Amino acid sequence: MAFEGLSDKLQGVFKGLKGKGSLTEADINAAMREVKLALLEADVNFKVVKEFVANVKEKALGEEVMASLTPAQQVIKIVNDELVELMGGTSSKLTYSPKGFTTYLMVGLQGTGKTTTCGKLALWLKKNGKKPMLCACDIYRPAAIDQLEIVGESVDVPVFTMRDSKDPAKIAKAAMREAEIKGYNVLIVDTAGRLQIDEELMDELKVLKKEIKPHEILLVVDALTGQDAVNAAEGFNEALGIDGIIMTKMDGDSRGGAALSTKKVTGRPVKFVGMGEKMDELDEFHPERMASRILGMGDMLSLIEKAQEDYDEQKAIEMERKIRKNKFTLEDFLEQMGQIRKVGGIGKMLDMLPGVSNNKNVDLDQSEREFVAFEAIIQSMTKAERENPQILNASRRRRIAAGSGQPVQKINQLVKRYEESRKMMKSMMSPRGSAKLNRMFGGLR
Repeated sequence: MAFEGLSDKLQGVFKGLKGKGSLTEADINAAMREVKLALLEADVNFKVVKEFVANVKEKALGEEVMASLTPAQQVIKIVNDELVELMGGTSSKLTYSPKGFTTYLMVGLQGTGKTTTCGKLALWLKKNGKKPMLCACDIYRPAAIDQLEIVGESVDVPVFTMRDSKDPAKIAKAAMREAEIKGYNVLIVDTAGRLQIDEELMDELKVLKKEIKPHEILLVVDALTGQDAVNAAEGFNEALGIDGIIMTKMDGDSRGGAALSTKKVTGRPVKFVGMGEKMDELDEFHPERMASRILGMGDMLSLIEKAQEDYDEQKAIEMERKIRKNKFTLEDFLEQMGQIRKVGGIGKMLDMLPGVSNNKNVDLDQSEREFVAFEAIIQSMTKAERENPQILNASRRRRIAAGSGQPVQKINQLVKRYEESRKMMKSMMSPRGSAKLNRMFGGLR
């Protein structure tokens, strides 16, 4: 999880503060030393850390905080506010051209995941009502055009190519004409990268910028490279003038220093973060939500938004009908499991829930494996067995075990879990449970 190390350390500091009825200046100083070390270990820029800690300390030692009945909570609030401000204050949205046709120029060094991110951004735009086209302007890297075509096909977005041309500006201008003629309203231009920032790379990008006048220049950086990502952002911004940053591989960076440093160092906001390898795992960056997750307060808004994205009203109404008639089957149990996996799996759900985002007692890999095993077992059953698990005698369970590749004990475990869920659903048929159901499903009618 992103910021896992930092989150653990900060929550440890605040746990110590909460144990004190009142705070002294010595308590604040000791806590700030720990916060400083935690941020430095998270690979946050030293100057950024120094300023951050100074701001927090100054506010934490204020008369209002020291005289408060809950000084520890006041300090946590100050740290939360400063973290939000550090990461940009408010979410920085992607902007569109008022003329109706928008061009995004995607830039970055090699190995940051720029081409894949082009596809992820195209899919995100499609989900938000836009009609995007991709343009292949990386004329140097072997198979770069082929890779973008594969990415485009995976998200069902067309890719403009001119394989015989060695002029990126010419290709991009032709793509703009083609896109407008065919009714596309967004063009995403994938450009060449280098192993490091050099004059040749910047000259090429400056020409592209001058010729196509992009509405936004988006820099793609790899979060795993830490301060190197921040340095790259600073270099691109000075030479080119970027409008925003897309930070990839955030799901694999337990430190998170790049995300915490970039805005302060460059003045340019992080607009999106890549949270996985799948094409739909590109999330808008919300400083206030990320700060909340770092401090163990969860991110319920993102969880709700993700659930709504995959929400199926007809299935919800059908599930309500079955619950009311007490006809909750193993197929319904499988459907529930599928919905959890759609949201991103139990790991991502826990990551967004208050108080459990860093619960080391939860074996996330085991939970995911269990989902896969239960799914295989249920799919190996006959329709009659799914609808009426009471008929699952010993011989049927042996047959299902052979068909699913799971031990009989795992089948017994599934049936037990199902029975627990069914009992919970049955309890909702009581007057008290019915009132809860009305609150849950009332908005659907």
